[in-house]
Amino acid sequence: MFQKLVSHNEDIRRLAEKGYALGFDSNYMVIRDISYLNGQRQLEIGAIVTKLVFVDQNQVVQDDHQVFFAGSVPHNIDGTPIPNLGGGPTQLALSGACPDVIVQRSFSNKPRISGKFQDFYEKIESYVSIISGPAMELYDVTPYTFRIAQNNSESVFKFHDTLTSRAEIGDLASKFHDDVVAIVGLGGTGAYVLDFLAKTPVREIRAFDLDHFHVHNAFRSPGRLDEGELGKPKAEVYGSRYENFRSGLKVQAKFVDSSCTDDFEGVTFAFICVDKGSSRAGIFDLLIKKGIPFIDVGMGLSRKNGPIGGMVRTSYFSVENGPKVKDMAVAPLADNPDNLYKTNIQIGELNALNAALAVIRFKQLRSFYFEEIPYYNVLYDICDQKIVGESET
Repeated sequence: MFQKLVSHNEDIRRLAEKGYALGFDSNYMVIRDISYLNGQRQLEIGAIVTKLVFVDQNQVVQDDHQVFFAGSVPHNIDGTPIPNLGGGPTQLALSGACPDVIVQRSFSNKPRISGKFQDFYEKIESYVSIISGPAMELYDVTPYTFRIAQNNSESVFKFHDTLTSRAEIGDLASKFHDDVVAIVGLGGTGAYVLDFLAKTPVREIRAFDLDHFHVHNAFRSPGRLDEGELGKPKAEVYGSRYENFRSGLKVQAKFVDSSCTDDFEGVTFAFICVDKGSSRAGIFDLLIKKGIPFIDVGMGLSRKNGPIGGMVRTSYFSVENGPKVKDMAVAPLADNPDNLYKTNIQIGELNALNAALAVIRFKQLRSFYFEEIPYYNVLYDICDQKIVGESET
């Protein structure tokens, strides 16, 4: 409901973009994280609830100028109750979608001149300035938290994705809602694949890596380094980095081979980000056997001319043509000891590029990005910065 209402109602979109913690319950809009002062001038957090009147399936208008409030009586900085809020103690039955919101009273405060609010944006801004103003002044708090607090929110994100609705691409974002994506390997490229996918509304991400996080990983890993992460399993490091951003993320300290069939039940797509050809072979067999399409990434680097040169590769294995592409040997299934990449060389920008090409290809397959030619193999040459694609057409 969130994306639908934000996309079709300008006033609700403005509330979301300003940072209000919006949620929806049947015919009500819920605004959480509303700070206020109690009678002892202590900071409290409540919620505003206002009724939605549906004009059609997508557009809503106000019922009247009143709101409900989950909280006690708001007070001024001097400890006196805020005047002119009207209303009084009341109850309102919300659904199980909002178990944390217990309505205790209603407020009734009309604009002095017009006698009514122009829209929801003006209405909520007015009530928040009255209720939260003293708390914001005394404690330097803000109601603009950008938080998605609703437990059963349709979104996997824990912050509002306001720009999706602003760009009116909700229909494209919805193409990922049923995807369960696996990432095998969280090294340089795999870490960036995880970062990009964590910000994509796929329903679930399952990532696998048995190794620990060391200094050399920090040099080709997105985001800031917490020194306390060093020496910990990568699964723990990356799980904690993204758990506050989205739900549906499971990172396991596990080595994946052809025997790991149970771990891939329900997976709709996979990314293979390992640097050993021998490891690839077993993973390929597993995914092809289970009929899971996947993208394998890799790069071959050398210094035969002095500066580093080589290729960055992104290979797509569809359900139909996976075995055929495997037989073409576009992805090495044996270890190459001469590959400079094996020395843990720090080329984070190439890792990020490899990951970006892989995720872009995945999004093409989901019709988020336009695809003119269905490439199964894409090569980026570092020397001349040319990209060459191979297709069956």
